Amino acid sequence: MNRTLYSFLWWLALPIVLARLWWRGRKEPGYRAQWAERLGFYPGVPRVPLTFMVHAVSVGETRAAQPLVEALLARWPDSRVLLTHMTPTGRATGRALFAQHGARVIQSYLPYDTGFMVRRFLRHFAPRICILMETEVWPNLIAGCAAQRVPVALVNARLSERSLRRGQRFGTLMSGAARAITVVAAQTGDDAARIRSLGAPKVVVTGSIKFDVVPPQAVLDTGARLRERFKERPVFLCASTREGEESLILDAWTRLQDKPQRALLAIVPRHPQRFDEVAQLVRARGLSLQRRSEMTGAAVDADVLLGDSMGEMFAYYAACDCAYIGGSLLPLGGQNLIEACALGKPVLVGEHTFNFLDATEEAVAAGGALRVPDADSLAAQAVRLLCDAHARTQMGAAAAAFASRHRGATLRTVELLQQEFD
Repeated sequence: MNRTLYSFLWWLALPIVLARLWWRGRKEPGYRAQWAERLGFYPGVPRVPLTFMVHAVSVGETRAAQPLVEALLARWPDSRVLLTHMTPTGRATGRALFAQHGARVIQSYLPYDTGFMVRRFLRHFAPRICILMETEVWPNLIAGCAAQRVPVALVNARLSERSLRRGQRFGTLMSGAARAITVVAAQTGDDAARIRSLGAPKVVVTGSIKFDVVPPQAVLDTGARLRERFKERPVFLCASTREGEESLILDAWTRLQDKPQRALLAIVPRHPQRFDEVAQLVRARGLSLQRRSEMTGAAVDADVLLGDSMGEMFAYYAACDCAYIGGSLLPLGGQNLIEACALGKPVLVGEHTFNFLDATEEAVAAGGALRVPDADSLAAQAVRLLCDAHARTQMGAAAAAFASRHRGATLRTVELLQQEFD
């Protein structure tokens, strides 16, 4: 596929994409806001002088971008950052994370990747540098930056074997985009090798910025207040769960006969549009439910806590005794386990962690994480940890040590950007 065909297919798909956006807006009203931005139209106001554009597609990428954005603003005190997203939850997360910076951080949706929309976006904001987070390779955006002599950096970059095979199927489309990227800051040596095979001219291993994410004190305070409401109950957290996993977890949890007295199962779905669905799954099994959004100052007495809030994942980690990281019981690739490790929590993961394979394997090897084959094993291991304070302490300390050893990627990334673009 070449870029002309790619752009044509985008235009063909646009009515379907917009219809799906409107449909998703039934449960998440944010999807029906700022449509003009998604199409490359912006208010007719003078352009804000910017230095950095940082694209973080959704919540995970936005949280991962936090230490980088903070470092950029500190290293270049006269600069501003344009933070772009594709989801309203990512935008809301960015708004909460960087509110203290005021006008130094502005936000927008990145337009769909057609030449026309991208050109309007670049003319309006005129970024000096385009920074893409992790896996966000948009061929027309990269080509538009090249045409306007805007350097492009792909940072915190990762590329699994599966994603590499998918990219290779697109032939010159992806290889052309890779060759046009000025510099890549890769998470691991394996990621770097796979990205080089696509044709990227300069790839440097800098590590994962996610190890440098620091939980805001306000969120940790929220976690402490949550813990107070749990009283002395042991808490097993299932974080960032995906569709199909909650049923497996709930069934395995209810089958166990040797759970600690009044053990609390906390479930935080990955996607907010699924909160009500998960609540129904809990009630269908005859379990009592407490929703985070409806909590008062009273103690939590329900069987299950549903984490139906945004931006509080660190708080849930702080309040739990051990954590399962979702997306890994089923072949979905898994989610980021670093935040739980950084707070010294014992971590459980399933077999399917290809999206975060290196970090997961290292955490398991360090003794801070344990891989389980299925939901019954997950529930059994969670109960073992809840019943064994010594095992929890040892595993949590190993998790924290693992996270600490890998810090420093943000500094290495900023220094690489400074070498390339200053």
